[in-house]
Amino acid sequence: MICRRNFFLVAALALTAPLAASAQVQVDENLPSYKPVQGVNGNISSMGSDTMNNLMTLWAEGFQKFYPGVTIEIEGKGSSTAPAALTKGTATFGPMSRPMKEDEIDAFEKAYGYKPTQLGTSIDMLAVFVHKDNPVKGLSLEQLDAIFSSTRKGGGKANITTWGQLGLEGAWANRAISLYGRNSASGTYGYFKENALFKGDYKTSVKEQPGSSAVIQGVANDQAGIGYSGIGYKTAAVRVVPLSKSGADYVEPSIETVSSYPLSRFLYLSVNHKPGSQLDPLRLEFIKYIFSKDGQEAVVKDGYLPLSAKVAARQLEMILKK
Repeated sequence: MICRRNFFLVAALALTAPLAASAQVQVDENLPSYKPVQGVNGNISSMGSDTMNNLMTLWAEGFQKFYPGVTIEIEGKGSSTAPAALTKGTATFGPMSRPMKEDEIDAFEKAYGYKPTQLGTSIDMLAVFVHKDNPVKGLSLEQLDAIFSSTRKGGGKANITTWGQLGLEGAWANRAISLYGRNSASGTYGYFKENALFKGDYKTSVKEQPGSSAVIQGVANDQAGIGYSGIGYKTAAVRVVPLSKSGADYVEPSIETVSSYPLSRFLYLSVNHKPGSQLDPLRLEFIKYIFSKDGQEAVVKDGYLPLSAKVAARQLEMILKK
């Protein structure tokens, strides 16, 4: 399971990279436009990732234009709420900003006799934000670990608590760093812990926020603040910090750098699909909408990166195979 997901992400990054010729992100022209069908009605409930809350809303609004009789409810309290909701049958879909953990998959499989299907819907670049007036030029993952982590598994020798330790001078030199992050229910929390903190532990001084917007707001209102969230939540009040990995050059998250930015990830949609069975029309068409040109245009609108037609087709194969 893990190897296959990594393969798809690498393929998606490679196939998205050619779009870098344009500063404006464009969806793959080979993606099909969505075509509505007869007999689609009912209720859809979504529970999971806060990072994907806006994206799920955009998909819902677009889908309802084709099917105005469909009711869609969206709740985003964190990726960890998705597996339980799918297992209990209280949600139709479980958006997640991380892959399911083995124990979450096991609990689902124990209940149904097969594993949940996890579809990679789009690509996010997890960004590190500072106040718009903060002059820091960039951070290495080692420095980022020393800022946010109490364990410093990234190899940092010193605990970083002030902006002066990162080279800032003048009034910034002795200014204490304020930390903003997500709570443990968030897939973003887990992804950052694993990839930026090298599976280490967060400092107790991190101000845990209930959502990505709250992280951005906290940093925007705190000149000494630093926080992390999906790139789609960027506002004019904060600045994205370029990151480097293993001594490489600083890389800022953008369409031009999608294959080299160190914190790129899939955004997933989990669904209860028994292998060999046919999904009901409501769930099937909603998924087909996501992987259509219309659905991937919503991805771009929300500030994330769309899939190529080839990668979208591979994802659809996971539910279309008989």
